[in-house]
Amino acid sequence: MAFGEVGTSLSKIKANSLNLAGTYGFSGTVSGLADETPLVLISTFTSDGSDATASFTSGIDSTYKEYLFIYNNIHLQTDGADFTFQASTNGGTGYGVTATTTYFGASHGEGGAGGQVSYTTSMDKSQSTDFLPINNDMGSDNDQSASGILRLYNPSSTTFVKHFVHRGSRVDAGDYAVDNFSEGYFNTTSAINAIQFKFDSGEIQGGTIDLFGVV
Repeated sequence: MAFGEVGTSLSKIKANSLNLAGTYGFSGTVSGLADETPLVLISTFTSDGSDATASFTSGIDSTYKEYLFIYNNIHLQTDGADFTFQASTNGGTGYGVTATTTYFGASHGEGGAGGQVSYTTSMDKSQSTDFLPINNDMGSDNDQSASGILRLYNPSSTTFVKHFVHRGSRVDAGDYAVDNFSEGYFNTTSAINAIQFKFDSGEIQGGTIDLFGVV
């Protein structure tokens, strides 16, 4: 039985002829419902403890309109370094697509230091080809790491700029728990086909980054 036929069949049943306390079986089929997984895992980066970069040079194309990077427990080598990313339009040969961003966060100290919400203008970029910070001033102790999600929209478009949104959390070098938000756009109409993450100083010494396509 097709899904549309269910309503037709039920309309033929009189209200006073159906025992609502009874148990009924359904032997037909329901069609027209989506059979899709919301997220499709494309690739995973796992740090070996001494990685200069984490690069995704395949799997970013026109298959999906949105791509999701989920990074988990990223550890660093150098105390106070910034975790950053950039894009490529040439398959990862070079990273430095012009971008504009804004960045702000909320924090509270382990020792009870007063919390605050701050707009960090020094982390903003305006038509810059630099690597873009998404977690700044990170701590290098074992209990200090960063996790978060980066969304990249419609990277294969050759008509529009490419927007991205990031939400992350970290324990920074001053033992503050920090929740931060950044967003912006790559000012290019060329297709973006690679993304690279790295610290602005030192190596990635632990953690994973998963790349998903969003159905």
